[in-house]
Parts: sequence; C-alpha cells; structure tokens
Amino acid sequence: MRKAKNWNQPCPNTDCKLFAQINKGNISSISTYMTQSGKRRIFKCSECDISFSETRDTVFHDLRTPEEIVMMALKMILVKVSLSGISFVLNIKEETILMWLDRASQKASQINETLLKELLVTEVQLDEMWSFVRRKISEKSSQQKESPQEAEDGRQWIWVSYAPEFRLILATVVGPRTYESALVLIQMTAVAVVGIPCFFSDGFSCYLKALVDCYHRIKTFPKTGRKGRPKNPIKEPHPDLVYGQVVKEKNQGKLVSITHRIKCGAERFAKLGLNIGTSLLERLNLTIRESLAPLGRKTLSFSKERENLRKHMIFFQAFYNLSNTYSFSSFFA
Repeated sequence: MRKAKNWNQPCPNTDCKLFAQINKGNISSISTYMTQSGKRRIFKCSECDISFSETRDTVFHDLRTPEEIVMMALKMILVKVSLSGISFVLNIKEETILMWLDRASQKASQINETLLKELLVTEVQLDEMWSFVRRKISEKSSQQKESPQEAEDGRQWIWVSYAPEFRLILATVVGPRTYESALVLIQMTAVAVVGIPCFFSDGFSCYLKALVDCYHRIKTFPKTGRKGRPKNPIKEPHPDLVYGQVVKEKNQGKLVSITHRIKCGAERFAKLGLNIGTSLLERLNLTIRESLAPLGRKTLSFSKERENLRKHMIFFQAFYNLSNTYSFSSFFA
C-alpha cells in the first residue's frame, strides 16, 4: 500500500478539509503517465478521495505541446517578439499562442492577488501610457482623438501604479483616458497597500477626483434653523491623503519648464520629506515598451483586442515583480 509523502502538492478540492494545504500527510502518488514533456504523476487525497494530476491548475495542464515550446513562446512574448514572429519561429498558430497567454495571465493574476496585498508603501507614482487597439481612432469617438469609456478600440491607455521604494508594479489597467479608468486604477492600488500612501502623477486632472472618491470622509453641515433644505453632505479628501503633480510644459516637443504642485495634504507631505516625482515610473514605461511588442512605437504588432493587451500587461506585471526572486518557470508551477 502506498504511503503519503511530502509531495508539496495541495489538494485542489475546495470541499476538502485540507484544501490548498501542503505536506499534511494526505497526498499519495498512485500512478504515472507519459507525456511529450516526460513522466507525470497522478496524486490522490486520502481526505476526500479526489485524484488529480501534478500539472493541474498550471499553464501546462492537458496540453499536447511540449512544455519547452510553451515556455519558449511565453518568454518570447516578454522580449518584444510579435505573435506572428512567434508563430513563424515555433510553427504554432497565433490562436494557440493566445490561448497559452490566456492561461499565463490567469496564473499571473492569481500571483498578483496573493502577493500584492497589505504592502507598507509610502509613495505611489501614477502614470498612463498611450497605445491603441485595432485602430488609432475609435469608431465610437465621433472623430475625436480620445476613445469614450465604452469603446473597445481606438486609443487605449496603459495605466500603471508603481511603488518606487520596492520597485513593484501595484496595479495595471487598460482603458481610455477617462475618470472611470483612473478610478479603477486607484481602487486596485488601494487593495494592494495598507493605509494611505502619498500619490504623485503628471498633470492629468482626473486623478484628484478619483483619489478623493477612494480616500475621503463625509463632511456634513449643521442645520441653520432657516427655511429650506440644509446643505447636502460633501466628500472631502482624507486628512492623510497626499497628492502631488509634476506638470511639464513643452514647446515644439522640447521641455521648457517643470512645475511641482501639492493638490492636497501639504502638511503631511512636508513632515515626510518626500520629493514629488514620477521619473522612476516613466523609466518603467520605457521598459514596458521595450518588452511587449503591442506597445512598441510605430509598430505593426498592435493588439486587435483590448482583452489581449490586458493579458499582456498582467503577465508582464507578475514577471517584472517576481523575476528577481523566482525563476521564470516557477510562475506556472
């Protein structure tokens, strides 16, 4: 009779008492099978009698292609190789590569949700990077350059929140340059951090309203005893909220002047002794453009679907945050 060992394999059954727990003495190897990537094991949980493969819940589960080919395709995505280029080199259909990217982005999203939470961050830099999906002007934009919120094509900006002290990408959003996209970015950032960090961005006006909607307190007004309705409660910035802007003025593409503004939280900003800036995030933008083919300037590899561009960013976020700590293959284990 086979005995349980410490296989470092958690039970995948959500109804099991030992779900997602490893090395509890409940997992046994009951058989093996051969794949193009080598021998694989079948495990069984003694607590719930569920059998499962060692590759379940991974990018490689139930794939006919060797793992080395899948790994090579995913690596090529991160070094600015287009889907058509990967397809030509590996002799794989673009649809298949997009399916692998979908699996990798799902795994990367799980990594981000697990690790990017309750972070003690002092400073967050915000920025948005221009791109487009399918065409440069959306069919719903009525000849305007910027895409409306409901548009899936046209100008779709890459929104990024960045913690410079830890070199971490906290959140990414793909969407038009609107208040709604800014609010989603701030809300995703708030989930990842503890308390209220200091926020710095360029002069884009929507960030302040999004920050106040996320970090605020309600101010009420007492009754005056006069006729008529009392003044409605209003939102005001939280006392701990600090927001600064770096406003750059250019003339014919040349930088003329830089102005620093404190929009709220000047007292706390002075006590912390920070400097207003987004230089590290702007440098990150260059890294992203040099890593992902759809974001290259004057490229023919632009995304045809916004969801595919979002998957590229989620995948890159997990790779960027963890590549210095873990090996590339551990992303998908």
